[in-house]
Amino acid sequence: MPKITHLLFDCDNTLVLSEELAFEACADLSNEILAKYNVDQRYTGPELLNDFVGQNFRGMVVSLQKKFNIEIPHDEMEKYVSMEEDRVIQKLERDAKPCVNCTPVLEKLFESKKYGMAVVSSSALRRVVASIKKVDQEKYFPKNHIFSAATSLEKPTTKPDPAIYLHACKVIGKKPEECVAVEDSKSGTLSAIRAGIPVIGYVGSYGGSEKQKEMTETLKDLGVKIVMQDWKEFDDCLQKVEAM
Repeated sequence: MPKITHLLFDCDNTLVLSEELAFEACADLSNEILAKYNVDQRYTGPELLNDFVGQNFRGMVVSLQKKFNIEIPHDEMEKYVSMEEDRVIQKLERDAKPCVNCTPVLEKLFESKKYGMAVVSSSALRRVVASIKKVDQEKYFPKNHIFSAATSLEKPTTKPDPAIYLHACKVIGKKPEECVAVEDSKSGTLSAIRAGIPVIGYVGSYGGSEKQKEMTETLKDLGVKIVMQDWKEFDDCLQKVEAM
């Protein structure tokens, strides 16, 4: 394996405990959309989180359109995407917290200057920046190395599309095999793997040992060889990846 020079971190529920807050806002707006289109189904935040974790709101609405055979005009879709972004950011700026033991690891990596670091997310750029700023992690990442599948690409997309990881590698000037991604979700993991980037899985944000065990197996089935339950394990996990 080539020398690892860059670490690419997912944001939601990898760096910042944001998914639960975001999906509360997503559920309210998703239910408004479904009601408008005379669909009886309604979602709670946890139900949406279970079904669509790792996807951004645009990708989620596309999935809902397919599932319920509805069609939302482009201009209306853009309005909903903007509304969701505003609602989620409001929640994050008030309540977001860092993932347990994550910030000390970032601080140590930043001080060592051994690796470049970037954030690679499905979420809108404003939301990502609001999240890491709220938990005082913004200082660890160059502003032009914070990437959003919803915002940074010419054509917006969402993970598991590998486009955002390939774009990040191009911008930072690294080959995929020179990077390691840290991901908590199936869609995010597939995005990195399809881009040719080795992945360290993180399951510490999932509630309860049974769910963490289930997600560990899910990520390993996708090809992830190293999974951590706590950010305290990161150094050892990275060493194992580098030794492969």
